[in-house]
Amino acid sequence: MKPAAILFDVFGTLLDVYSVQTRAEQRFPGQGLRIAQLWRDKQLEYTRLRSLSSRYESFSRVTRDALQFTADALRLDARADALDELMRLYDALPAFPEVGDVLARLAAQDIPLGVLSNGEGPLLERCLAAAGLRGRFAHVLSADAVRVFKTAAPVYQLGPDAVGRAARDILFVSSNGWDACCATWFGYTTCWINRSGAPLERLGVEPHRTGTDLGAVLAAID
Repeated sequence: MKPAAILFDVFGTLLDVYSVQTRAEQRFPGQGLRIAQLWRDKQLEYTRLRSLSSRYESFSRVTRDALQFTADALRLDARADALDELMRLYDALPAFPEVGDVLARLAAQDIPLGVLSNGEGPLLERCLAAAGLRGRFAHVLSADAVRVFKTAAPVYQLGPDAVGRAARDILFVSSNGWDACCATWFGYTTCWINRSGAPLERLGVEPHRTGTDLGAVLAAID
């Protein structure tokens, strides 16, 4: 049965967050990979700490704080203009190579598409437009609407509320194993895009489908 809708995570699923490594390497030779990895790790850690502590700030603010921590931890001589330059990369992250084609094929099947992201609305509008993807989505759902981040239930509830169907009737797609697992707990039908070959999270739950790129979504609905 085709899903009532398909909702995608954005950062790491549709858009390549680790592409920042290239510019970071140019700015700070020899440190690009470490910057990209630590920045992403702290970004996710800060969303969880703020959610657990009821201290919400926008995803962009969290991302900036994570970048500043990264600069401090790696002892980079990073002026504000250098950090500003790296932050602007989030407005124009590239889509993964298969994304455009897969979304087009899904749209041809008249399945409503949307995104469900920690990113705040203006950031999502900018980065999806820059990647040429905005027109594919009927729903752009942001954790900012409920002022808490994934994996809090109010964030996942945005999907059923927008689509008007139960979570089990919606296919939720994420490249983050923790996100796919927790969305499964919530009640979504899930597809984990395991781009990095990561092990399954040890949470006692598994996504319903797994693949190495977004082509797994096509297989899931077939």
